Amino acid sequence: MTEKILLVDDEPNVLQGYQRLLHREFKLETAVGGKGALAMLSVNGPYAIVVADMRMPEMDGVQLLARIKELAPDTIRIMLTGNAEIQTAVGAVNEGNIFRFLTKPCTKEVLAKTLTAALVQYRLVNAEKQLLDQTLKGSIQVLAEVLGLVSPAAFGRALRLRRYIRHIVTKLSLGHSWKFEVAAMMSQLGCVTLAPEVIDAVYAGRDLSPEDQAQYQRHPRVASDLLSSIPRMEPIAWMIAHQNQAGTVEADLADPEKAEIRLGADILWATLRFDEALHAGLSRTEAAHRLLRQRRDLDPRIFHALVEVEPEAEEKRTRVCAIEDLVPGMILEEEVRSEHGLLILAKGQEVTPALILKLETFARKQAVRQTLTVSLPMTAAVSAASA
Repeated sequence: MTEKILLVDDEPNVLQGYQRLLHREFKLETAVGGKGALAMLSVNGPYAIVVADMRMPEMDGVQLLARIKELAPDTIRIMLTGNAEIQTAVGAVNEGNIFRFLTKPCTKEVLAKTLTAALVQYRLVNAEKQLLDQTLKGSIQVLAEVLGLVSPAAFGRALRLRRYIRHIVTKLSLGHSWKFEVAAMMSQLGCVTLAPEVIDAVYAGRDLSPEDQAQYQRHPRVASDLLSSIPRMEPIAWMIAHQNQAGTVEADLADPEKAEIRLGADILWATLRFDEALHAGLSRTEAAHRLLRQRRDLDPRIFHALVEVEPEAEEKRTRVCAIEDLVPGMILEEEVRSEHGLLILAKGQEVTPALILKLETFARKQAVRQTLTVSLPMTAAVSAASA
């Protein structure tokens, strides 16, 4: 068993006794008092389990374990208590602050059995969380690749939106940055239902027929419906559904989660309008000032951040590569168009097996050039060279 367990008591002798009894079976660390435990958590955490005594000065066991629940929600929490404190311990269990409580004196066998059960619970929770994270990540990757293959123009816009939003998130020091970036990448997913000529007309600023305009206006809802069935994507789906309605939708801003998704929709609205203005020939400053006049209710830092947006500065090693020599992980450094000017792939797309297959299909028909400019970011190049 390699997971770490933290034992907390205000009496060092008690902690030493636990160490002598259990060090052969578990990886134990100790802390004297609640403040010492929090310091250990910040320096040596996370811990799989924290076992705390109820009666401690300054910060009792319930207070400590409630605080640990906030700082490390995956940590399994156990409390030791005397018989006179059972009612307090039961209350702590009911509040969800601890996994189990043990009465003192506690034998080695009971404590060891409880720690083993807690480790099993910890592993189950983390295995489920890891599976969920991997499922979410894999789903987003698949959807992004489908968007890039089916609608490269929409994918290109999504890449630009992600770059703008990364900059805004950094400037505003926003938490959960992944939510905003995923919202940017998935914001154009509904465009897979649109004809290529409709997408081209939209991005070129040309007028659409009433029928095409109505279909284009539905694309955020299409994307939202697709994403809503993926676990943990409901807030992002809401942001995307309201990306063109910022400032007109109601949200309970007193609720932090709802305020966050409302902010996400507002940022999406701003970056979309910013991208449209740049494609219309405006400078970054002109585009941001236009947005500021349109939406004076938005945080002005969003507009200031957009003025500062620059192309990604990561050093790259570029080269001309034949289609048959492409390998996954490379990045396209130019648009790929057919001999008739149809956009096949967007600049910035990552080379994947499906992308290579698409290029090979067009190459066999001699519909695209046989060589492309690609890059491998220097960080990835160094990793590949040292492998």
